[in-house]
Amino acid sequence: MNHPRPKARLSRALGIPLTRKCVRYFERRPYPPGVHGRSRRTTSDYQVRLLEKQRLRHQYHISEAQLRRLFDEAARGAGKTGETLVALLERRLDAVVLRAGLARSIYQARQLVAHGHITVDGRKVDRPSYRLRPGQVVGVRERSRALPPFQLAAAGAHADAHPRPYLSTQPGELRATLVREPARHEVPVICDEQLVVEFYSR
Repeated sequence: MNHPRPKARLSRALGIPLTRKCVRYFERRPYPPGVHGRSRRTTSDYQVRLLEKQRLRHQYHISEAQLRRLFDEAARGAGKTGETLVALLERRLDAVVLRAGLARSIYQARQLVAHGHITVDGRKVDRPSYRLRPGQVVGVRERSRALPPFQLAAAGAHADAHPRPYLSTQPGELRATLVREPARHEVPVICDEQLVVEFYSR
């Protein structure tokens, strides 16, 4: 999915930095873009819930249709809908590639998967939306390992300061295993998922 809008500007509109590079821009101007950015006020309940839904959607770089389908699936399942929704998003292949430290951002993770550099259980998978099951192993194709992005990843350049307990990662070998279903408190997503549930349930 292509988002030509500058990521720093989008980060300011959402109120959260979407990439590591955006952090310094966001800290310098932590208010919405535009001439009226400083004076804007979120007033309605609808605006609050819409913003939260947009935050979740853009942190995973997915379309509105994709998020809606996942919400409907989560609503049909057992457990809390919001937590189930986040768990489903976190099991996407591009999200696992990012959390495993194989990419510097969700945008790069999506591109690496779409270009055929990533494998699941030894087989090439080029669908960022591919949903992993516990026990499946994510790796990098042998012919792609010499590429600069993966050399950086193997050196630990994109490693998370707080490794995710639901992932078993081996950065030097460019490999990660989804050990189990992720729990909501373990997922580093800035979002009140209950507001997202309320947005879609209105």
